[in-house]
Amino acid sequence: MGPAGPTGPVMSREEADRTLQRLAAEHEAVESSLLALQDHAGRRLLEGAQLAGTTAYRWTQAEAAVTKLWSAYETLSAALREAHEVRSRRRWPSRDDLAELTRLLREPCRVPGDDGSPATPSELVGRMNGWYAEALDVVAAADSVWSALPARIDMLAAELRRVRSLAHSVGVRPGEHPAGDDLERTTAELTALRAEVVADPLAFWIPAGGSSAPGGGEPDTERYDRAARSLEEVRREIDAVLGVRQDAEQRLVKLRDLLSRADRTLAEARAARGEVLAKIAASEVPAVSGPPTALHEQLASAVEYRRRSQWHRLSPLLESLEQRAEDELDRARAELSAVTAPLAVRAELRGRLDAYRAKVAQHGMADDQFLAERYDAARRMLWSAPCDLRAAEEAVWRYQRAAQDVLVPRQGGPAAVEGRAES
Repeated sequence: MGPAGPTGPVMSREEADRTLQRLAAEHEAVESSLLALQDHAGRRLLEGAQLAGTTAYRWTQAEAAVTKLWSAYETLSAALREAHEVRSRRRWPSRDDLAELTRLLREPCRVPGDDGSPATPSELVGRMNGWYAEALDVVAAADSVWSALPARIDMLAAELRRVRSLAHSVGVRPGEHPAGDDLERTTAELTALRAEVVADPLAFWIPAGGSSAPGGGEPDTERYDRAARSLEEVRREIDAVLGVRQDAEQRLVKLRDLLSRADRTLAEARAARGEVLAKIAASEVPAVSGPPTALHEQLASAVEYRRRSQWHRLSPLLESLEQRAEDELDRARAELSAVTAPLAVRAELRGRLDAYRAKVAQHGMADDQFLAERYDAARRMLWSAPCDLRAAEEAVWRYQRAAQDVLVPRQGGPAAVEGRAES
C-alpha cells in the first residue's frame, strides 16, 4: 500500500489493537481455508480432468476466483505485516504511529487481477470469503458427485455383465427377446452416463435450496436409478426364464393333461347331447364346440421350443397356455353340464317319484288304486323315450299331491278322508 493520509478519524490505541487482532484472526482463518482448498481431493481431480459442459465453465470461473483469492491474501498479508511492524515499535504508540495504523487498517487498496473497486482490509476479507465460497462450492460438489456416482455405476455395470452372461445362456439376446434389447440399452446408457459424470460432474448436482453452505446439495441419481430399475426388471425376467428351464417338462405334462381332460369332457358332452336329443322331447339342447385346435398347435410349438432350448420363447408361451388351458377345461365342463341338464332333471324326477312311492308303501297304501294309477302315469312318462319333461314333472307333482292327501287323512281322521273323496 502506498503512503497516504489516514481515512477517517485516527484510531485510538484500543481500537487499533482490536482491529489488528480481528484482521489477524480472519487472515489466519483465510490461510487455513486456502491450504485446505489447496489439498482438497476434488480440486486435484478437477485440475487433472478433461472437463466439459457446466463443470468446465464453472471450474474456469472458480480457478479465477482462487487466483484472486491468493492475490488478495498476499495483499492483506503485506498490509498486516506492515501494521504489526508499526505497532511493535513501542508499547504506547505515538499519534504518528496511530495515524499510520489507521491508514494501513482502513485505506482501500486494489488487488492485482481484481477488476472491482479498491477495498479496505475488512472489505477485502469479505471478498476473499466470497471467492473462497465460490471455489469451494465447485470443488465440493464435483467431489461429491465423483465420490458417489462412478463407483455405483461400475458396480451396476459389473452386475449387468453378470446378468448379460446369464441371459445369453438361456437365449435372451438382442433382436430375439425384449429383455435382450433392454440389456443393450442399459449397457449403452451406463457407458454414456459414466463418461458424462466423469467429464461434467456438476451436471449431476442438485444444489440445496435456500442459503446453504458451499457444496450444499446432493448428487442427481435419477438416470442411475432408472438404469438400475431397468436392470432389475431384466433380472426378474431372466429368473423367470431360468424357472421355465427347470420345470418345463413338468409344466408341459400338466398342460397335456389339462387339454386331454378338456377333449374328453367335450367328447362326453357331444355323446350326451345325442343321448339327450334321443331321450328328452321338447327340450332346447345347446350345441357342443369342437376341440381346442389352436391350443393343441401352440402346445406343439411349446414342445418344439423346449426341444431346441429356446427358453426365452417358451416362458411367455407357457404362461399364456396354462391359463387358457384351465379356461378351456372349465368351458368344457360348463358345456357338459348344460347339455346333460335335462337328464339330471329327469333323474331328479325319477328319484322323487320313487321316494314318494316308498313312503306310501311304508304307510300300507301301496295297493291304493288311485295312487297306483297316478304313479303308473308318471312312471310311463319318465321311462319313455323321448320324455316330455314338462308333462312328466306335472305327473310327478300330481302323484306327490295325491300321496300327501292320502297320508294326511290317515293322521287326521274321517273328515280328511271325506275331503279326499270329494277331490
